[in-house]
Amino acid sequence: MSTQTASSIFAKAPAPGLADPVHDAQSVFRSAMNALAQPGTVQQLDDLKLNPPAPLSIAATALVLTLCDYDTPLWLDPALAASETVKNYIRFHTAAPFVESPAEAAFALVSDAKLLPAVASFSAGTAEYPDRSTTIILMVDELTEDDGITLKGPGIKTEQQFNVAPTPAMFWQQMQDNSALYPLGIDVIFAGANQVAGLPRSIKITGLEA
Repeated sequence: MSTQTASSIFAKAPAPGLADPVHDAQSVFRSAMNALAQPGTVQQLDDLKLNPPAPLSIAATALVLTLCDYDTPLWLDPALAASETVKNYIRFHTAAPFVESPAEAAFALVSDAKLLPAVASFSAGTAEYPDRSTTIILMVDELTEDDGITLKGPGIKTEQQFNVAPTPAMFWQQMQDNSALYPLGIDVIFAGANQVAGLPRSIKITGLEA
């Protein structure tokens, strides 16, 4: 193989994934599980040496590389689905199959809150298999344990203040409706720059503006 041919092949290879796949994936998985077990708390990720293609954030990419594999159908929002660079990167590192319908997805990756479809369009699971629901990984700019909304339910001693920005219109109302479906319903993992927070289906949401 000529030097020029080899250089051409490596130039087309996707950017590297997790630097230490085993250790990093374990750390990210633990942070994601803590986020869902302690809803509304902001979990800081370890310093990850990731350089994903735009517009993917480090946190969202780490979650996808950790949680998705060849057996987890993945839905991408229209902006991500239109990027061959993003799709090639995810495909190369996870082998996750892409699906066109939100209802078919085990995981959904949303890069912009404005591109999030109605929550009800994702799979809420079934009575026999409530775990066969969609988990949405939603990229956001800010995650804070400040005044905004109030969360109550499993994993929260009394109540938890939580704020995330930006959020799409009607998102929190849709999540209220989603919690009424419990034990069915979708779960959300918010991905900030290098932090994650969870909103499982079991959580009640109060403090919404009328």
